[in-house]
Amino acid sequence: MQVNFFELDKEKEVDLKYVAIMVKHGEEWILARHQDRSTWEFAGGHIEVGETPEQAAARELYEETGAEQFSLFPIAIYRVTSIDAPENYGKLYFANVEQFAELPPYEMAEIRGFTEIPKELTYPLIYPALILKVQDFINHSSSAVG
Repeated sequence: MQVNFFELDKEKEVDLKYVAIMVKHGEEWILARHQDRSTWEFAGGHIEVGETPEQAAARELYEETGAEQFSLFPIAIYRVTSIDAPENYGKLYFANVEQFAELPPYEMAEIRGFTEIPKELTYPLIYPALILKVQDFINHSSSAVG
């Protein structure tokens, strides 16, 4: 499996299917555990018909973490390719969450803050590349955290 990144203007040329949101609250990464799994995942999912990627990211962020007040930063367009599946494009975001509401009763069982990314990830072949891309953004942006 391979993850490639493109500039944000690539969005006009591809059919985006997904959004992925790497989430922080203070110094902690916020991950959720799906009710049907024992692994941890960042917020994200399909872009619904009629939604912009930004609307999908805000919706998924709320549904999967309960984030109520947050800043959302577009980072890059990404492509995931593997031998056994067609390539898919998504839009990567970073969310700096100031306040959470109660976790909505959708698909997530719990959220948790981590100072280090846990090893038990739902998408272990994809997340490391996304995290590095977002970490680079955080390290070079004074407006992203704080």
